[in-house]
Amino acid sequence: MNRVYVCSCFGVTEQQVKQHAKNGACTPRQIASASKAGTDCGSCVRSIQAILGRGACPRRELAEKGKPVLAELSPAQGLEEAA
Repeated sequence: MNRVYVCSCFGVTEQQVKQHAKNGACTPRQIASASKAGTDCGSCVRSIQAILGRGACPRRELAEKGKPVLAELSPAQGLEEAA
């Protein structure tokens, strides 16, 4: 099992960041809210931005349509721990 750590301060892996993104996180701030990644030394923020890229984002798509963004995704959406 090969784990690539994005945030060594909190032990957050690249796979976990991708899973948070899949669950609706679109920005480094939203990843930080979900996992704490990027909230200590901040050296991983650029890596998180690179992982997120400019791909499809459910929240961004809703915002562009003028619809509520935060009401559509709840924090209780089951984030499965990446193995």
